[in-house]
Amino acid sequence: MNVKARAELEGITPYALGQSIEEIKEQYGIKTVRKLSDNENVYGTSPKVQKAIMQASANLALYPDGMTSGIIEKLSVHYQLDQKHLLVSNGSEEIIRLLTRAYIDKNDEAVMAEVTFPRYKTNVMIEGGRAVTIPMIDGRHDLKKMLEAINEKTKMVFVCNPNNPTGTIVAKQELLEFFGNVPSNVLIIMDEAYFEYADSEEYLDTMPLLKQYENLVILRTFSKIYGLASLRVGYGIMHEDIAKELHKVRDVFNVNQLAQAAAMAALEDQSFVQDCSAKNSAERDFLNGKFKELGIDSFPSQSNFLFAFTNRPIIQTLMENGVLVRQMQLSGYKEAFRITLGSREDHEFILRIVSQLFHERAV
Repeated sequence: MNVKARAELEGITPYALGQSIEEIKEQYGIKTVRKLSDNENVYGTSPKVQKAIMQASANLALYPDGMTSGIIEKLSVHYQLDQKHLLVSNGSEEIIRLLTRAYIDKNDEAVMAEVTFPRYKTNVMIEGGRAVTIPMIDGRHDLKKMLEAINEKTKMVFVCNPNNPTGTIVAKQELLEFFGNVPSNVLIIMDEAYFEYADSEEYLDTMPLLKQYENLVILRTFSKIYGLASLRVGYGIMHEDIAKELHKVRDVFNVNQLAQAAAMAALEDQSFVQDCSAKNSAERDFLNGKFKELGIDSFPSQSNFLFAFTNRPIIQTLMENGVLVRQMQLSGYKEAFRITLGSREDHEFILRIVSQLFHERAV
């Protein structure tokens, strides 16, 4: 090929996507697949969403609201926050891209955990920046080392809380001290895609800190607990000056009309959100406890998934039985995988498979 791509793309690999459900069915000759690999909401979405989408579908020939004013108005009321601090996006991942596009120059640096959402690193590299990755401590961010890595080249620091893929959170006081020590000219990007699932007293509510830290950016999404993963709606909460810069580089009509209607309807049904959170907490405790009885450990999760690990190979057996999990690579952990929390029936099915597998090998 004579046409060369930018040099910055040489070290980048596309985001890893697993096999489709249909491919798995055909490969293993099975009829049912339990997709527990992408952290989707197994309880679906609010009943109000489908009705809103049907109503919005009458206007498919029209461009969507380019300023997403309806969602912003509802988010403003929901959080009791001025609308100027809000920016709605095509999934929260788009805001990551907008932030790097607006703020990362060639050779700038961004600090992040070694095992976290990979799109931080990718987007920094695309803009010619350098991703500085810091090893974790038992699946948690090492904020002390991350702080030490900040220098005159640092433009931003990413903290995923709860962290994807480990599910862990940063302790409240530790995070507050971190905020107080990050220079004001460095963006603190808090990715809180799973914050609705966190029920620990140690989880920090970052919203009240926006007034104190003008360099703070909070990312949230409708893809997880609201169950709108296929429609791609996220949002950022930030100082108005940062929002103004991101508007300069965002795509026009970046959030489609059906997605906007669905997000507004989903936001109104907080009882659905609370119900999903409660079910998730119960299933998280159940599966974690049963896994431990079988000798499968996991990091302490505050999300809708577990990062589990064992010395016994089980990932392939799960797949052959129609259970899709995400295999993970982490130094020191042999058979590591991320499993989205499912229903009680899902979990009992998985436990029967694993129990039988371990029993057969023991015999």
